[in-house]
Formats: sequence, C-alpha cells, structure tokens
Amino acid sequence: MPLKNACKPNASKNTKGGSAMTQKDTNFFNIDDMSQGIARTLTDGVTTRIFAGEKAMISIVRIEPNATGAIHSHPQEQWGLMIEGSAIRIQGGEEIPVKKGDFWVSPGGVKHGVIGGPDGAVILDVFSPPREEYTCPGSGFGVE
Repeated sequence: MPLKNACKPNASKNTKGGSAMTQKDTNFFNIDDMSQGIARTLTDGVTTRIFAGEKAMISIVRIEPNATGAIHSHPQEQWGLMIEGSAIRIQGGEEIPVKKGDFWVSPGGVKHGVIGGPDGAVILDVFSPPREEYTCPGSGFGVE
C-alpha cells in the first residue's frame, strides 16, 4: 500500500537531466553520502537521512556525543544496528548500553529513546511498515 501523503516516492536523489533513470540511479546508496536520502533533524545533536521503500524504510541516525533523543513510540516495528560508537538505548523503561555491532528490535508501541555515548554514534534503523511522517524533510520525531 503506497504512503498516503508521501513527499517523494523514494528517497534517492534521482535527477540526471532528461536521461533515463537506471537501477544504480534510483536504488543504490552510500551510507556516507550525505546528499542522499531525506534529511531530518530529530532533535539537537541527532540527525538522520531517510530512505523510504514501499514496505520498509531505513534511517541512518547520527548522534553527537551525549546528545539525547526524546522518549517516544510509534506503531511501526523498528530494528536498530549500532554501526559506529556507543549509546544508552532506553527501551520499555530500561537503560541498556549498546556498542558497535549490537542490534535490537523495538516492537510497535514500545516507548524508546537513545543517549549518545562519549564519542557519539551512528545507528542504522529499519522501520516496517515505513513511517509516513518520515517521508518528508523536517524536524522532530513525528510523534506526539
């Protein structure tokens, strides 16, 4: 089912003049290319680049040292993978230290948040289904 109010059908930067788009142009990305994806500032010191598909979306979250993400919940299931650094993952009221290589699942409706470690962190989040509020550039976690 397509996203109702999506700003973009996918998060790629897919304009190359009038030439035909290829798979490489529309469906391949690089985690370090900050020009790709949908930019969103979640809170001070926490930013993300979002890549939305039809059934799932990924979010590359960059957290500055000791920055705090708001405790929130949403109906979508969310998986996270610590790519760089460390953090305290707050989930269901527990504070759980996480480091590079750790991954976790946050079931829909479970309150969660994060505090960046002393060197900050980079986390790859996967949402299913996609979060409609994340298909547009902007700020905030998109939840009340």
